[in-house]
Amino acid sequence: MKKTVLMLCMAMFTVVSLSAQEQPYSVVFYNLENLFDIYNDPETHDDEFTPEGVKQWNQLRYEKKLWNMERVLFDIAAQKRDYPIVIGVSEIENRKVLEDLIAQPKLKGGNYRICHYDSPDARGVDVAFLYRSDVFKLEGSDNIKLHVEGLPNFRTRDLVVMWGTIEDEPFYFLVSHWPSRLGGKEASQFKRDACATQIREIKDSLMAQNPATKVVVMGDFNDDATDDSIVKVMGAKGKVEELQPGDFFNPYNEMLRAGLGTLAYQDEWNLFDNICVTENLINAEDGKLRVIKGKKYYGNIFTRPYMLQLEGQYKNYPLRTFVSNNFQDGYSDHFPVYIYIGK
Repeated sequence: MKKTVLMLCMAMFTVVSLSAQEQPYSVVFYNLENLFDIYNDPETHDDEFTPEGVKQWNQLRYEKKLWNMERVLFDIAAQKRDYPIVIGVSEIENRKVLEDLIAQPKLKGGNYRICHYDSPDARGVDVAFLYRSDVFKLEGSDNIKLHVEGLPNFRTRDLVVMWGTIEDEPFYFLVSHWPSRLGGKEASQFKRDACATQIREIKDSLMAQNPATKVVVMGDFNDDATDDSIVKVMGAKGKVEELQPGDFFNPYNEMLRAGLGTLAYQDEWNLFDNICVTENLINAEDGKLRVIKGKKYYGNIFTRPYMLQLEGQYKNYPLRTFVSNNFQDGYSDHFPVYIYIGK
């Protein structure tokens, strides 16, 4: 009986999704926090995420993790009764975990395709895209190595890019997971600055070739939306009135200043998860696709009570999969972020 009801609800959702073209499109980024399969990869440091590892990462725990990720992504979709057209993700081990994720019952209706490349990260984690080919018409994709001056053998996540059209308008998407603050924020800053520089150069090159290209950059930047790496090095402005043609705009700058965040550490909120867009997605001509502003902001952070730690030292923090090696059956240590694009 429960299965029949679920199938009926899914069918209704899919019908509405396909027919509700007046609804804006949603674009999402979500750090999935260590979505590993259960198999040991001898070429990476993934031993803890195996049945024999310290986290006892077995099939049951893996399936619970997939179910939790499915729940969040479907609930984001349910807000507008339409599946997101692009979902950027980080901290995924390989293509297999993405295939398992989009095969979950509530996500099947999105008919998602995968854009993924294996990166040289020491732990074996990558970034990737899920996208709806009925809306985003893919023309090409690539992985771009991060170059850090003075560290020729530095192993980290690649930048993944894909380009194509939405309603015949040219779009370029980039997802990245910037180097961590391991060793301290200041000591590791040059690595994130290198990533910010590379992204800005990519954007500038694209805009020089075709100023009509609408560039969307997303990811876990391991820096706040107000930090110099994003504001000065990448050049992402936080105020619409300051935008010039070709500039990046970051809606999460203003949101962080208002006290909002996507992850918490030592009783302070950070906003490392960003979606930045070029000026032509803000000041678009009438009849062209643009970012739709909500009641207060151009950006959105998705939270629900089930995604929160409800008690203890970390009350109201994101409910994680693990605290140390203790399984919490949680979601992620980050909240997802999203924007709406429409006319």
